[in-house]
Amino acid sequence: MSNKPFALGLAAVSATLVLAACGSMAPMKPMASTFMQDSLPEAVRVPAGNKVAMQTVGVGEITYECRDKANMPGMTEWVFVGPNAVLNDRSGKQVGKYYGPPATWEAMDGSKVTATQLAVAPAGAGNLPYQLVKANPAMGSGAMTGVSYIQRVALQGGVAPASVCGAGNKGAREIVKYQADYIFWTAS
Repeated sequence: MSNKPFALGLAAVSATLVLAACGSMAPMKPMASTFMQDSLPEAVRVPAGNKVAMQTVGVGEITYECRDKANMPGMTEWVFVGPNAVLNDRSGKQVGKYYGPPATWEAMDGSKVTATQLAVAPAGAGNLPYQLVKANPAMGSGAMTGVSYIQRVALQGGVAPASVCGAGNKGAREIVKYQADYIFWTAS
């Protein structure tokens, strides 16, 4: 007598149990409620009474334009125009985007925030500065709801181009690559 029907039945039961176990698994734990700020300059640390809600890695570009310097006739400089970046979670999955102006962080669920810059601090030669912004109330309902502060840390690149900005190329635009972690905080 063959054991094939028994083996096939056992395989079906095992598969059902595996699927049931997967369906009843608890959701992934949220990010740690604390983000080690000890190594950051004091000016860009988030005040007590807030906890980490989401950690993302922004990968993208920043556009600069050659323009006249404010209140300095005849002088020109590269001026920050705006960012265009994808926001990924720590596993590399896209969870949102960052663009501007105005600077806007938008989750894949459509919720988004703009913010007011509170402080910046040097983050090393060739890198954008660390930044702390206070979030405005979220537009839409979702991942950005309740965000109180956003920190820009772990910076790589993004500074104004090294190429010449002068009277001969006013209005020219250049794009530079950058990467930064954006840490989203909510009130505790």
